[in-house]
Amino acid sequence: MIRLDNISKQNGQQLLFIEASAALQKGEKIGLVGPNGAGKSTLFRMITGQEVPDEGQVLIDRGVSIGLFSQDVGEMSGRSAVAEVMNGAGDVSTVAAELRELEAALADPDRMDEMEALIERFGEVQARFDDLGGYALEAQAREVLNGLSFSQEMMDGDVGNLSGGWKMRVALARILLMRPDVMLLDEPSNHLDLESLIWLENFLRGYDGALLMTSHDREFMNRIINKIIEIDGGSLTSYSGDYEFYETQRAMNEKQQQAQFERQQAMLAKEIKFIERFKARASHAAQVQSRVKKLDKIERVEPPKRRQTVSFEFQPAPRSGEDVASLKGVSKRYGSRVIYDGVDLLIRRRERCCVLGVNGAGKSTLLKLITGDSAPDEGTVTRGASVKMGYFAQHAMELLDGEHTVFEALEDSFPRAAQGSLRALAGCFGFSGDEVEKRCKVLSGGEKARLVMARLLYDPPNFLVLDEPTNHLDMATKEMLIEALKAYEGTMLFVSHDRHFLAELSNRVLEVTPEGIHQYGGGYTEYVASTGQEAPGLR
Repeated sequence: MIRLDNISKQNGQQLLFIEASAALQKGEKIGLVGPNGAGKSTLFRMITGQEVPDEGQVLIDRGVSIGLFSQDVGEMSGRSAVAEVMNGAGDVSTVAAELRELEAALADPDRMDEMEALIERFGEVQARFDDLGGYALEAQAREVLNGLSFSQEMMDGDVGNLSGGWKMRVALARILLMRPDVMLLDEPSNHLDLESLIWLENFLRGYDGALLMTSHDREFMNRIINKIIEIDGGSLTSYSGDYEFYETQRAMNEKQQQAQFERQQAMLAKEIKFIERFKARASHAAQVQSRVKKLDKIERVEPPKRRQTVSFEFQPAPRSGEDVASLKGVSKRYGSRVIYDGVDLLIRRRERCCVLGVNGAGKSTLLKLITGDSAPDEGTVTRGASVKMGYFAQHAMELLDGEHTVFEALEDSFPRAAQGSLRALAGCFGFSGDEVEKRCKVLSGGEKARLVMARLLYDPPNFLVLDEPTNHLDMATKEMLIEALKAYEGTMLFVSHDRHFLAELSNRVLEVTPEGIHQYGGGYTEYVASTGQEAPGLR
């Protein structure tokens, strides 16, 4: 369906692709992987014709429809979320727009003299709309939006009033409703809660078109894709299988290439040693010449390209008392909506509590009550003796000083720390070399999240409260964070939609329900085993 034929592409001084080739066939569901800045979004833009390769061709079969979801959703306002979603549904949305214009014209008394022609045209357009399945379209649009956790009120309200994250969901719903021959999805799992993520996973598994997507959620990727295309060093390499298979195969290929490289280096060293030893002896001149010619003809094996991996080690956190946080008789309402009514909860030292609940159940509210960001209407919230708390919230990214550089933001937080130590910290969280000189106002959402996380963990608290800490983090940074938190000896309370993160780090589950907080012994893996579901509200 789509073929990339020896494409080369340069952005400024950076060579993104060098004579790279790959193909997307009918029915394939492909995960596109590679380090940040490798060219994943550029590849999407070349396929959709927004950019052209410097050399080579992007070949697309005649008549193939393509839908692109990207993080840049553009302006949305003046329409309901349902209308916005239907507006992207291809031919049927154009016909629907004409149908609405004709309905308005038929009701306009100033156009009575055109009535016969308008009625005739209305009949033609209505028939065409019906043939295209237009009357089922609104129901389908609502079904997709419902799957992405929209309430009826949000579906019918002005899309312009929604936050950026919800507008992303509208843009995603538009592509899903369109059901093109090929879907290009750039980080569709960002901004979704766990229930929406699992719904999308099931939708894409049942989608009969071809799919090319990026995602920083390994569990999501694993369950959908049957092929990987890796961008690395300007080339495109294909692997059949899911993400787990790709990781295993890539590690095996690296190991084999390293062994080949070492064997060849040993052979070359032996030959060079012989040449150096006997080059001055006439009796060995022929042998020396023969070996020199042999070395010239040997194709050199390159060492494997090593992905830069970083690790972060916590400084020891001070010990807290056994009781870390306590809620007694806590009630919380927003207007007439009751979130909590007489809730009791105790969090003990070294517990790693993950908070689950359907969208709007009050997960973030619980975190805000415990951190003091929000006060209960009734009851008490207390933190225990010697508790030093660190809170990662989405709004924390908005509090960065835009004029500060990344390094200044770290230095401002830790004025006594050595420069080398802060640069090492920045490197762990993806800011290497000159990137520490970037001003905070130009950082992407992911970069801001990494910077806030770095500031939080450098001088670690003994009670970490994390609200969606993995949003925007790439797989490498996420893995680094998981490994670091595994070694953390403090207490954790967190909300996350990343099932790998949940399974690796939780040892207690708090499920927020209208009846109160249900508590499960054991972590997320045990919760799934005991309930038979991966998220509350799924059946």
